[in-house]
Amino acid sequence: MKTVRLSPADNVVTAISQLAVGEDGATALIPRGHKMASTPIASGEAVYKYAQIIGYAAKDIAKGSHVHTHNVEFRNVEAEYEFGTNLRSAAAMELATFQGYRRANGKVGTRNYIAVMASVNCSATAARMIADHFTPEKLAAYPNVDGVAAFHHGTGCAMATNSEGFEALQRVMWGYARSANVGGVLMAGLGCETNQIDWLVEAMGITPGPLFQTMNIQDVGGIRKTVELGIKKVEAMLPLVNDIQRETCPASELTVALQCGGSDAWSGITANPALGYACDMLVAQGGTGVLAETPEIYGAEHLLTARAASKEIGEKLIGLIHWWEDYTSRNSGSMDNNPSPGNKKGGLTTILEKSLGAAAKGGTTPLTGVYKYAEPVTARGFTFMDSPGYDPASVTGQIASGCNIVVFTTGRGSAFGAKPSPSIKVATNTEMYTRMTEDMDVNAGRILTDGASVEEVGREIFQMILDVASGTPSKSEAQGLGDYEFVPWQIGAVM
Repeated sequence: MKTVRLSPADNVVTAISQLAVGEDGATALIPRGHKMASTPIASGEAVYKYAQIIGYAAKDIAKGSHVHTHNVEFRNVEAEYEFGTNLRSAAAMELATFQGYRRANGKVGTRNYIAVMASVNCSATAARMIADHFTPEKLAAYPNVDGVAAFHHGTGCAMATNSEGFEALQRVMWGYARSANVGGVLMAGLGCETNQIDWLVEAMGITPGPLFQTMNIQDVGGIRKTVELGIKKVEAMLPLVNDIQRETCPASELTVALQCGGSDAWSGITANPALGYACDMLVAQGGTGVLAETPEIYGAEHLLTARAASKEIGEKLIGLIHWWEDYTSRNSGSMDNNPSPGNKKGGLTTILEKSLGAAAKGGTTPLTGVYKYAEPVTARGFTFMDSPGYDPASVTGQIASGCNIVVFTTGRGSAFGAKPSPSIKVATNTEMYTRMTEDMDVNAGRILTDGASVEEVGREIFQMILDVASGTPSKSEAQGLGDYEFVPWQIGAVM
């Protein structure tokens, strides 16, 4: 057979390879990864995949027909939610460890960076110039320092200080400054911006010292003087940050961002379930997995509320869904604006189909917490953080929330990294993995092509998490990715 059926309740199957007319009952050419009707579907009837509704027939669909955007329509979700009806504990397993950087506050990092942070776009160039000064040659004498990284962005001013957007930006700045993957911080501002460094420091409760320095371009006397002073401040930090060394730490200290991008039809069949299995293994260790991208659980949120450890947690998740419905409506959009053109080319028809596959990254254990964008994640286990589906903005929030490592599944082939947390890339299909082997760390496509099990690939991902957390560079790190993916979510009006 050249097709796969995911549930007996489904009325579509997915083509493992392209189907010509007549192959496996196809009455039209079915591209690889796309859906074929396994029974007649009358106009208005639901289309089922994963035993869940992914859309509705826009017209009569004959058995053997190509099922995609031309004959399937999206409808907003109208779900009845259950809370805590599907609670499964993580299976016990032998305790695992990794080599991490234990901080004075008890947190554990997987990397050891000095962060040069711009409070506003106006100081972005200064931050970049300071960080760029510290080449690998200049850092060679400091083997325990992973780098000097600039975190600059396109906002920080012309925004209301009592707005959701301003609060989200402050949480991001706070989260990166307090990241366990950061050993020293230099904050550079302009001086007159809305996002005042003094306010941020006060909100964070941080006392400036040798490893936390601040400065403003207007006070210092211009760009050149700011860059020169910034370089001196970082030079003074380097030997202090270098003094910390890796030590054996339990896997419970890992907080993993569960992320996907450039998804295709195989994401929900291979890579995402395998990452979900790895997430279950992490939870069994006492660690934390953080799922995000709220628009990409739309239509699958009922599966997560059934796993909510309490009704309050489940209702917080539903509240996020309602906020997004209102947000897209106010901006004349639709929740079905996602999937992207690349997702659709890969076989994903509606956001409902994409979401059902994306939610699989969260495994099967109870949902223990739901958080605002970039809010510190304090619960252990499987958690959720609100964010847009745009990968750089989403991962920025996850790192700010405390994620010290990222696992990113992709079917189309996303090129992505995110300092200061290393990113592991998991390919959903062997064809793309082979084509982009320099970028992909794990080939989950083996589940289809080689008969590997989801559990086998999940264990491979978990071991990769431990190895990368211990200092082994991921493929994206080895290629230098991660300097331009700091993208705080910009919510609300720019004035």
